[in-house]
Amino acid sequence: MEIIGIGSEIVECVRIGKMIEKHGELFLGHVFTAAEIRGCQRRKNATERFAAQWAAKAAIFAALGLRAAKGTSWLGIEIQKKTGPRTKVLLTGAIKEQAQQLGVTDILVTLAHCRAYATAYALAVKT
Repeated sequence: MEIIGIGSEIVECVRIGKMIEKHGELFLGHVFTAAEIRGCQRRKNATERFAAQWAAKAAIFAALGLRAAKGTSWLGIEIQKKTGPRTKVLLTGAIKEQAQQLGVTDILVTLAHCRAYATAYALAVKT
């Protein structure tokens, strides 16, 4: 296994909560897929879960050497429910193409959150 890139991110949960309060569905629809929104909203600690998902996506952008603000869509990354011992990452569109050009065959990601902070770490690898 060859490491192509690593990324990490930490975000204050209150920051993501304020973005949701201020921009509502516009923010959610710009950053999160429908499945991610449903999964987070089903939980009583939805803000912390949204923050963890946001941190994971930002960490993946970093692991791939991409910038979220430069024409790449947040929706090209979907953090899927854990299947077995790890969280699954689905890449689509331009982000998937860029990852393939780098030779990335898998992205390993871990997320954590508490009331104040959410953090994530991503490792882009080639097997």
